[in-house]
Amino acid sequence: MAGPGRGADKSEGATTSVSERSLFADVPHAEPLPVSLPASHPGIQPLSPDRAAPTPAPTPGPVIRFRRQLSHLSPSGIRNSVASAAGLELDRGVAFLLVPVFLACGVIVYFSLAVEPDFPQPIAVVVLTALCAAVTRSWRKTHLCFMAALLCALGLLAAKVETWRVGTQMLGSEIQTQLTGRVVRLDQMANGRIRLTIDVMSTARPTLRYAPERVRVSARKIPAEMTAGSVATGYVRLLPPTGPVRPDSYDFSFDSYFAGIGASGFFLGNPKIVVSEDAPFAARISSSIEKARETIADHIRDSIGGAEGEIAAALIVGVRAGIPEEINESMRRTGIYHIISISGLHMALVAGTIMGLLRGAFALVPDFSSRRPVKKYAAAAALVSIAAYLIFSGIVVAAERSFIMLAVMLVAVLFDRAALTMRNLAISAIAVIVVSPHEVVGPSFQMSFAATAALVGAYAGWSDYRANKATAPPQRRSTIAFVTRKLAAGTGTIAMTSIIAGSATALFAIWHFQRVSPLSLFANLAVMPIVTVVMFLAVVSALAMPFGFDGPFLYMMGKGLTAMIAISGWISERSPVDAVGLISLQSVLLVTAALVIATMATTWLRLAALPFALAGLLTISETRTPDVLISEDAHLVALPIGGGELAVNRVRSNEFTTDNWKHALVSATIVEPETFEKGDVRFDIVDPADLPPGAPFYCTAGLCLARHQSGAIIALADDRKSARPACAFADLIVIDDATAYYNPCRNPLVLVVTKRQLARMGSAAVFFDPLSATTRAEIQFAVRQPYRPWHEQRRFSREARGLPPYRRAEKPQKPAVQ
Repeated sequence: MAGPGRGADKSEGATTSVSERSLFADVPHAEPLPVSLPASHPGIQPLSPDRAAPTPAPTPGPVIRFRRQLSHLSPSGIRNSVASAAGLELDRGVAFLLVPVFLACGVIVYFSLAVEPDFPQPIAVVVLTALCAAVTRSWRKTHLCFMAALLCALGLLAAKVETWRVGTQMLGSEIQTQLTGRVVRLDQMANGRIRLTIDVMSTARPTLRYAPERVRVSARKIPAEMTAGSVATGYVRLLPPTGPVRPDSYDFSFDSYFAGIGASGFFLGNPKIVVSEDAPFAARISSSIEKARETIADHIRDSIGGAEGEIAAALIVGVRAGIPEEINESMRRTGIYHIISISGLHMALVAGTIMGLLRGAFALVPDFSSRRPVKKYAAAAALVSIAAYLIFSGIVVAAERSFIMLAVMLVAVLFDRAALTMRNLAISAIAVIVVSPHEVVGPSFQMSFAATAALVGAYAGWSDYRANKATAPPQRRSTIAFVTRKLAAGTGTIAMTSIIAGSATALFAIWHFQRVSPLSLFANLAVMPIVTVVMFLAVVSALAMPFGFDGPFLYMMGKGLTAMIAISGWISERSPVDAVGLISLQSVLLVTAALVIATMATTWLRLAALPFALAGLLTISETRTPDVLISEDAHLVALPIGGGELAVNRVRSNEFTTDNWKHALVSATIVEPETFEKGDVRFDIVDPADLPPGAPFYCTAGLCLARHQSGAIIALADDRKSARPACAFADLIVIDDATAYYNPCRNPLVLVVTKRQLARMGSAAVFFDPLSATTRAEIQFAVRQPYRPWHEQRRFSREARGLPPYRRAEKPQKPAVQ
């Protein structure tokens, strides 16, 4: 090599160590220089005393050096430098790291298509790009381009295969029926209700011709003996999965489709248990695991109690439905909600605890540990432990993805490979994309891999920096100084981890949730030491639970969770408003490209991330904020009226929808409508121009009016007849009537939105033109046509077909006996 390795001892006889990256160091010499010449060699005569040594070449002057530096800035010099750095990146394996990136690009392209492709189309693209890649193997650059296209095509095909494989049958319209099915899972809700996931066996009164295979329903009370695997029956009200609450927001029907949930609803009474035949073998295994989870969760709740018991159950077995909403919200505002969701943090702590305990136990037997690879034994035990943890946590997607990532690292330890590398992260990403391509467009996948890639890249950079830096032997310090130094180092590590991970995931969090956590750094610094101890106690209590010795560990775990809840609540009360509004999609894509370049490049080419990051930050605000938002059932309409207030047309509105709208429109307060009796002189629609700009909704029988800050008037009518008077003055009319087939207004400048339109195309966002009062408002719907598979059920609802709500015919009363 060109020189001694990083951190090598320069004394005589020392062994030189070389890092992996130094093997591909970008050195100017074509051949390595020898450290010393041999004393004698055949064919080489030593210099005689009368022969002068060759005169060394003169040192170039400053002018010559300056000209050489300028030559590197010429187009040819820049081109050569880029080619050299790119070749070095390829030698270091960056091509493999980009495999999941291009696969993910193909998946994103599939889910962004306006029309569902048939199977022959993606297959043809894969075959064509594969042939082109095979033919162009002699031309390296062209071959790499076709390989990237092939990976994108494979990602698109994988997403198409998953969509076809899942094929969830979804309910088309709201209906009430007698449901009988096998209970798959039970969740205790914070409001006291029980949520049941049921595999449908039969329906009656009426019998559904296209019944969903799995539904999720809630009940006020269930029989005490009902568990997973029981067959339940009862009269239920089922509703089809809803779409996004606004355009470009979370799509419930998309998530339900890939989760296999065809409908949701609630029991109209209490469900009952019925006797049925034996379940299939797979169902019996699943119900046995679920029963064990329920038993463990109940034991934890009884041992700890309160909200602490619910959080402990969430950490150990993944049952988090019973956590009070105020605690969930405080953890969201402080940026520590990731503690509740079983993911990489929990898996890593479980694996680390198991490995630490086993290696400590092996150290007590030096004769055995000195002859055996105890590190591999501990890694194998940790792998089995996190597999069991995955199963008993419910095999949710976040835990599944984290298990794959950690399993790859532990297997690398078993085969004497580095555990924490970008290559292992790439293998994990490939596995997740192949198994569940739809997760690529979700926040969990994006934020998890963004944070992990940033941390791995930062760790690699710090390791290279430490390897190149000469360090003096450590000085002898007192015990107090040693402890203080370790505490400072630990605090700094937690702080840097929080900063790096928070910076890498901030834009994804804003895009999906329109919120940030300004005090997340302080919250994580305060909470993470407690969480580490809590997870250690959780592992120990799980190991001691079969023997009945888990009581003291669960007690201490509860005290730690009490401290965590108190810290989270205290910081949440002092956290500023976390709503930041909408950001542009192009900004997210640019920052993602910058993150990929910065974390995967190892040469000066990583500087190419700067223009992408800068462009992404500059285009954050290049998105248009809606002036009015309309729910897909036409019941709820909202508009910002200034001062951080959001006016709605209903006193009792859907809390989830209004919270989402508040964050999107950067509003802190909901302003409820003012209701007037019919004929009240304070509500006169004859002269609605008297409404001041920014006025909230004023409602009377059949009609609500509000005025946007731009001066545009919004009217919400119960039917077509009530909407006619508003045609004379309104800029936007929303008709909560699916039978309104035609526009009641002859004025083309009036935008009319009916319930039938919303049922077909989902929630809507309306935009007014502030510069022109003679321009019709623009509207954007959340669902596009033709429908993709997860939206096909929208065609079958009564509202989409223009039918009125279903009402049961009243039975004729028998005449009274005289």
